[in-house]
Amino acid sequence: MAFDKMELNEIEVWDGNFAAAQALRQVQVDVVSAYPITPSTPIVEGYAKFLADGYVEGEFMMVESEHAAMSGCIGASAAGGRVATATSSQGFALMVETLYQASGMRLPIILNVVNRALAAPLNVNGDHSDMYLGRDSGWIQFDSYNPQQAYDLNFIAFKVAEDHEVRLPAMVHQDGFMTSHTAQGVKTLSDDEAYGFVGEFKPMNDMLDLENPVTHGVQTEEDWHFEHKARQHHDLMTKVFPKIEEAFDAFEKLTGRKYNIVEEYMTDDAEVAVVALGTSVETAVEVAKEMREQEGIKAGVIGIRVFRPWPFEYIAEAIKGIKALGALDRSSPNGAMGALYNELAGILVNSDEKAVLTNYIYGLGGRDLTKAHLKEIFKELKANADAGKPTTELQQFIGVRGPKLAYL
Repeated sequence: MAFDKMELNEIEVWDGNFAAAQALRQVQVDVVSAYPITPSTPIVEGYAKFLADGYVEGEFMMVESEHAAMSGCIGASAAGGRVATATSSQGFALMVETLYQASGMRLPIILNVVNRALAAPLNVNGDHSDMYLGRDSGWIQFDSYNPQQAYDLNFIAFKVAEDHEVRLPAMVHQDGFMTSHTAQGVKTLSDDEAYGFVGEFKPMNDMLDLENPVTHGVQTEEDWHFEHKARQHHDLMTKVFPKIEEAFDAFEKLTGRKYNIVEEYMTDDAEVAVVALGTSVETAVEVAKEMREQEGIKAGVIGIRVFRPWPFEYIAEAIKGIKALGALDRSSPNGAMGALYNELAGILVNSDEKAVLTNYIYGLGGRDLTKAHLKEIFKELKANADAGKPTTELQQFIGVRGPKLAYL
């Protein structure tokens, strides 16, 4: 291939956006079709710069909207290319129609989602509203907590999505600004290591294979639509977890960095635990350590690494013996319980575990979740565990100004 390799230091200081852009360069993405939106713009800008500087042999398509961006990705993937893009918030919402097209046609596109609040009111800062919006679109969803993971999980996403037994698109999530614009030390792979881990792209059912003509985007109506969706859910999604575990194992052998479908911190003897996504996981781990040392509360943290498919059995195993759980939802439920709360409630209803479950809505529009907030949450969970029932409201809004807000 006619491209230059880049010499990287063993540890580089990158933010999450640049880490993701480097991953796209190292796996030699053939096509990035994109429309910029804050705070994900630097990912596609980075790929475009690498392409212009001769580090990538590919194509960058600047289109008129995020709907067109994913449409371009769908066309390029159907034609047999390795394809990726990035978006956030309103752009993600505009993409939603095409997300279902990509998964229904089994196109292994990688979408970096830099999570940001959805308007109105307009807000460019991070929460998980866009992540939650895409949870039923048929995409695999990985969640990173820091720039290192935003880098690593891109390689894993490509490896899993492009497996011919899977062939489903995948998202790699990172928190807007908290990860995307925060620089940290990132342990790198060499260009050869990164490309070797993911492997050469092997097309399947591509439209440019003229010897084996295929049709994409067919119309089925009631005759076969149900069967297609049922098979995608049952036959394909059930194969995803073993493939993810294989990729995690291979990545650990290559780098020494271990990932799990559900990350557990101090859960072996925990009486209480919070379940969280994104950067909040690392903050919660620090506070859980302090609660053990300073308050004698056996606190733990469960971090969701794979949000879709939903790791029902993995979480059921992780929560065994825990007496009280707090579901931390960083998205406005708009008159309901939070999505993470509902997912956890489904596990508790269908297992022998009977932990007291409460819901905490936090961090909307980029509002900080402080260590003081988490300390109060852990203390409340301990009171719930002791009482065997919620001691305050079932759902609370954490850190909101004005009178205390609760639901139910």
